[in-house]
Amino acid sequence: MRIGVIGTGRIGTIHARTLSRHREVGSLILTDVDPARAQELANRLGETAAPSTEEIFKWGVDAVVITTATSAHAELIGRAARSGLPVFCEKPIALDLPGSLQAIAEVETAGTILQMGFQRRFDAGYTGAREAVRSGRLGRLHTVRAMTSDQTPPPAAWLPISGGLYRDTLIHDFDMLRWVTGREVVDVYAAGSDAGPAMFREAGDIDTAAAVLTLDDGTLATATASRLNGAGYDVRMELAGELDQVVVGLDDRTPIASTEPSGPPAATKPWTGFLERFGPAYEAELTAFVEVVVGQRTNPCDGREALQALRIAEACDVSRRERRPVRLAEIAGGLPFS
Repeated sequence: MRIGVIGTGRIGTIHARTLSRHREVGSLILTDVDPARAQELANRLGETAAPSTEEIFKWGVDAVVITTATSAHAELIGRAARSGLPVFCEKPIALDLPGSLQAIAEVETAGTILQMGFQRRFDAGYTGAREAVRSGRLGRLHTVRAMTSDQTPPPAAWLPISGGLYRDTLIHDFDMLRWVTGREVVDVYAAGSDAGPAMFREAGDIDTAAAVLTLDDGTLATATASRLNGAGYDVRMELAGELDQVVVGLDDRTPIASTEPSGPPAATKPWTGFLERFGPAYEAELTAFVEVVVGQRTNPCDGREALQALRIAEACDVSRRERRPVRLAEIAGGLPFS
């Protein structure tokens, strides 16, 4: 199998390394807006670099992995679909609903595969939580608390093109809320703060966010995020039911200290970022993609699944701007398409 990797930045490099080691992958063609960066990675991996995206399609590949800037995702998904190629794409499909819907439509018209990169679906902790909910161990689920806190903020140049805190960060928590519980969000009420560094205000973004979400069975959920959690990278999900409760992301590297005299000690080596925390999950999602391409498993996260997380993020953004509850039915792109 020959795979084209479009984008050789931080996550593209990780995916290329994973694929280069995979027994089912014979070779890679790497390309990037910075050709020298793609060539350097190709040299390190013993793979081939292409001067532009054009060559990925002209030289012939069996599948495409897209890890470019988000603004290029939808166009590249459409081009791969028209070429009849399976695609793995980092989230989101696009920063807006029309672009996402168009890309999904192209994939469905072509009858090809689009697997989206929501790596938490392959994390052992989230998988365990899903099993606990689905098995009935928790009883009736009544409360979910999700959070993602970055230790340090991204570069200022990233903020204007990131889509904002709900689409860039909390979108993972929204996907997990659906995937773990098996329920849909029906309404949200969201707030945000830009009281941190000036770069957030200058980009029209926020550095801290909170949302209350109601699920279609009445379960209440909260989702919070921050770009400025100096203690470390903190990703957790707590699920409480009438019989039991569980937590994802609580281990000896969780960056939190107890004020109780008999509480556990603070982590000596807290998580510093998502690539470290979710390293095994990133590898697992690429292994899954190869298995999907060769017909060994079904798609674990298609475009329509990713669209639902984006719709929740969009609803939260509307809620924050307009200071009101927003029903998901107000947001275009429900399934079936509306």
